[in-house]
This record gives sequence, C-alpha cells and structure tokens, in this order.
Amino acid sequence: MRISWSIALAAATAITVAVPLAGQEPPDRSRPPQLGPTPELKLPPIQRFTLSNGLAVVLLEKHQVPLVQVNVMVQAGAVMDPPAKSGLAAMTAAMLDEGAGKRNALELADAIEFLGATLSAGAGQHTSLIALHTPLSKLDSAIGLLADVTLRPTFAAEELERQRKERLTTFTQWRDRPSSIASVIFSRTLYGTSHPYGAQAVGDPSSVAALTVADLRDFHQARFHPGNATLIVVGDVTTAGIRPKLEAAFGQWLGAATGKPSLPEPKQVATRQVFLVDKPGAAQSEIRIGRIGVPRLTEDYSPLIVMNTILGGSFTSRLNQNLRETHGYTYGAFSAFDFRPAAGPFIASAAVQTDVTDKALSEFMKEIKGITDSVSAQEVTRAKNYLALQFPSEFQSVSSIATRLGDVVAYGLPDDYFNTYVRRVMQVTRAEVERVAKKYIDPQRIAIIVVGDRSKVEPGVRALKLGELRTLTVDDVLGKALALP
Repeated sequence: MRISWSIALAAATAITVAVPLAGQEPPDRSRPPQLGPTPELKLPPIQRFTLSNGLAVVLLEKHQVPLVQVNVMVQAGAVMDPPAKSGLAAMTAAMLDEGAGKRNALELADAIEFLGATLSAGAGQHTSLIALHTPLSKLDSAIGLLADVTLRPTFAAEELERQRKERLTTFTQWRDRPSSIASVIFSRTLYGTSHPYGAQAVGDPSSVAALTVADLRDFHQARFHPGNATLIVVGDVTTAGIRPKLEAAFGQWLGAATGKPSLPEPKQVATRQVFLVDKPGAAQSEIRIGRIGVPRLTEDYSPLIVMNTILGGSFTSRLNQNLRETHGYTYGAFSAFDFRPAAGPFIASAAVQTDVTDKALSEFMKEIKGITDSVSAQEVTRAKNYLALQFPSEFQSVSSIATRLGDVVAYGLPDDYFNTYVRRVMQVTRAEVERVAKKYIDPQRIAIIVVGDRSKVEPGVRALKLGELRTLTVDDVLGKALALP
C-alpha cells in the first residue's frame, strides 16, 4: 500500500504537535487561559477647523480604503417643533433629499446612484443629519449634491404629499404593532404631554396631516444655519485636500447660531404603576418597564453602562439569561439607558409569550430589584471586558466613525474621549456599580407597560399586585383610526 507524501506529512505534523518538547510543561487545559491586559483603542487625532463663514469642521483621517463620509449635523430636532406641529423637524429632514438645487427627486436619486454614493437625511430629538458616503474619486461631485440637499431643498408640494401619505400609512400600521403601541404609551407615561420627550419625533396623525410646504420652508430657514451646524468628515482625505472642496460647497452658507430650547425638568415616576393596553388576539405581550434616567453628561456614565451591561445590556445579562435561557419566555430581554442632552429614559423590555406574561413580569421585577441588592466581582469584571472588547467594532467603517464623532460634537466630549474610553471603563469598581444601581434603579417608582390580549393576561397581571392597574384601548394610545384615501 502506498501512502501519499501529503498524508504522511500531515500525520508527522500531528504527532509533532501532540508531543511537548523536552523540558516544556504541557499546557493546563483544565481552565481557560488567563486574559492579558485589555488593549485600548488608538484613533488618529481629531482635527478641527472652520470655514470662512464660521462653519465648524471635524475631521478624522482614515486612509485604508478610498472612501469618505461627510455628515452635516444641524441643531434642528423634534424638541424644536412648534406647538401643534409635532413631526415638523422629521418631515423637513425627510424632504431634504426629495428634490434639491436644479434636480427633482428622481433626478437627484439618479445623480447620487451614478456616483456610486449614498445620501440620506433624517431628524432625531435634537439634531438633523444629512449623511453622504462616497468613493474618493467622486468626492467633488458628491459634495456638490450634499450642499444642494442641505442648503437648497425644493420642498416640492407633490413630494410632501407622498411623504405625508407614507407617514399616515405608518401611523395606521402602528395599530397592528404592539411594539409601536408600547413605545408611544411608554414615552407619554414617563414624560407626559407637555415635555417634548413624551411625543414621538415623527409626530402624530393630526399634526402630520396639517403640515404645509410653508411650514417646512420656515423651519429650514429658521434652523439650518452654519452657526447651528457642524461638518463631520471621515475618510481618505487630509485637511489641506478637503478644506477647499468644503469651502467651495458650503462657504456661501449664511446665518448665525440660534438658541437651543430650554426643556422642562421631567418629573420622576412617583409610584409603581401598571398600564395594560388591550390588543385582542395578540400572539405576544410587549413589556416596557422604566423611569426617568439621566443626561448623557452625567458623571456616573461609566458605572452606569457597566451596571446596565450586567442587568440587560448584553446577551449574558441577568435579564436575558433569566427570561430567555432559563425560562424560554422570550427571544430576548434587554435594558438600556437612553442617554440624551436632557434626562432620557431607562427602559427594560421584551416581547413574551401571551400565556406567560405574568410570569415574565415577575422575573423582570425580580431582576430589577436584584440589581439594587448586589453584584458580584465576577459580573463586574465580565461586563467591563465585554464593553472594552466590543468597543473597537464601533470604529470599523468611515460611516460608523462619523456617527461616533457626532457624539463628540453633540455633547462637547473631549477629543481624546474614545482613546481613553477603555481606561475609564476598566477603572469602574464593584462599589460604584452597586452605588449607581441603588441611586438610579428604584423598583418602587417605576412604570410598567403591557400591550397584549387583555382577556388572557389581565387576571395574571392583577394577581401580581405590582401597583394600581389602568387598562387602555389602542384608541386611548393612538387616537381614532384614520380613514386613508
């Protein structure tokens, strides 16, 4: 029998690997190897300059691939919506790329596609963002389109009607989505109707139905100024190379900064209360549990994200391991602090099987109370390692880096913030985690939202005696159903 040289060589290699060298201790396979020091992320320095009109530019060079991301961040979000015009900022942003300069919506879309670029626009609670992703070879033409969309949108009446119909259709679809119903009632319960955070950024049916082209033009004229904006550039460019291109495209943009609105101080949830929204026939129950959290610039940010990682911020968190892995009630249970310029919400959530809604609520409350009692040193170490080791994945592309630089701009973070992030996380102590859990998580002052089939879940939820239970209909949350054309 003949044996090929490749098989013989593979066998010899296996034997060589299996037998340790003389005098060398065999590896201990009874336990995992010890981890080395957690590496810190090292980004190139952030560069800053201003154009002749005062428009701020933040630049980070990334030369590995010939791509460029240019984001225009404008202080023009939902909190700036005038009374009775909820959704104005969102609609204005959505209309920016529906015709700009000398191009209508289709011509603009064709021009962007021809360049192999992507361009999108949208608005959140505090800012609007116009995002351009382009090959370096098409940068000059792409920046011209970006400037048209930002500075010279046409706000065509027919495009507004199309956007309006899409938005009103979405509102109608919300009625069949327990998750959407839960999001609306959760925000309103925590913040009420007088605080901007209590409303949905996209507006509501009545306000969206009333928006006019004049409303959009007025909002754009009032908020879209270079004094309110920052250009964020990431990619295969240098300051010397990109500055004249930005100057040519945006240097004639005029307008000073306008003041930011003063938001009312939200009132913390006073007592534990339960809201059950009836969605007959729902296959699952949507659960939202939360209270008012903290602003992004809290000094407790690092201990809070470590604590939340333990509670519900990772796959191995207490909530997910309990409700998904141990009991099989859900595909996933999570928690998060929604950090904003003002105090955003803390939320724990899951979609659970209808017949275990009460049991799932009981386990939620068990874990929420448990995090205020104690955490183990092992949990803290695991959470810190998770945060530190996954952090670099947020900086893999020019678009993701630009998104993170948006945080630096929005919150005035120091330029070395990302390079020192891992160090700050790894310095968090077990005592700090336990302190912030007790300070910011109060199981007795929390709102509990359940959206599901009332006929099936109400008896079990009432039996838990979590607090005063109020029942609502979908109409109570979303208003009467629209009569769409």
